[in-house]
Amino acid sequence: MSRSKKHSKKKMSTAKKVLLIIVSVILVIGLGIGGYAYSIYHNVNKTSDAIYQGIKKTDKRKEDLSVEKKEPFSILLLGVDHRPGDKGRSDSMIVLTVNPKTSTTKMVSIPRDTRTDIVGKDKVDKINHAYAFGGIQMSVNTVENFLNIPIDYYLEVNMEGFKDIVEAVDGVDVNNDLDFTYEGVHFTKGQLHLNGVDALKFSRMRKLDKRGDFGRQLRQRQVIEAVVKKGATISSLTNYQSVLQAIQKNVVTNISLKDMVSIQKDYRTAAKNVTETQITGESKKIDGIWYVIVSKEEQDKVSTELRQHLELP
Repeated sequence: MSRSKKHSKKKMSTAKKVLLIIVSVILVIGLGIGGYAYSIYHNVNKTSDAIYQGIKKTDKRKEDLSVEKKEPFSILLLGVDHRPGDKGRSDSMIVLTVNPKTSTTKMVSIPRDTRTDIVGKDKVDKINHAYAFGGIQMSVNTVENFLNIPIDYYLEVNMEGFKDIVEAVDGVDVNNDLDFTYEGVHFTKGQLHLNGVDALKFSRMRKLDKRGDFGRQLRQRQVIEAVVKKGATISSLTNYQSVLQAIQKNVVTNISLKDMVSIQKDYRTAAKNVTETQITGESKKIDGIWYVIVSKEEQDKVSTELRQHLELP
């Protein structure tokens, strides 16, 4: 696989998993289980308040979005690698657009090395550096400019929190197709049960796989799907407090609990029909730094698809 193709395949963010886990907890509220349900709702509401952080809206969307009216919306999912003494960089960037009318979801991965204008910094750089320069707000503004679409919501996850969330659902089962050893752990081929630490290592390995980021993305998807499956089962809710604690420690979002409930109620079918798209580009070294150069044609193609899905002119 060429270097450019390797760069074009980026990993799905832990954020999608976290959102679905939150929604699975909210589902219990409607099961009619009395005081237990009220206790869950109280704790979910408390967690929702703790992780909420609003951002300034731009003029990319001319009218206010209303999920209560079942309008299509977008979410920027950010997996952030926080380092000691460093604000961190968005290790993964994925845009989801959800349309309840067509019952479809589009998921677009943006290569983190994509060279683009950093909105608010007045410079051209890797798109994932927007977070280091200006946090969530600059990341949202930069992605909006790059794709020419409004970003209605964001969901940021500390990648180190990945292991906490896996632990909260008592580990995950995956089917490994590559025998490898990474950071002291030997992952054999076949069915594996992974704890939080091992799941993080399993999903981060790239250089030992000839498929590069494509192979890493496959492993990440396995872990994510396994977490979602366990998080969506009633039995896993015996650990719902651990799940909420992991979320509260590692997630920041501007999705309110009210909007989460509306999304859970009216957009569920769209979550079952997901189309994944990888933005492609050419790897190029500029001033000694490797970038992914995305053509104007590719940008326009992806932008048009997303704008149509969001029912924008």
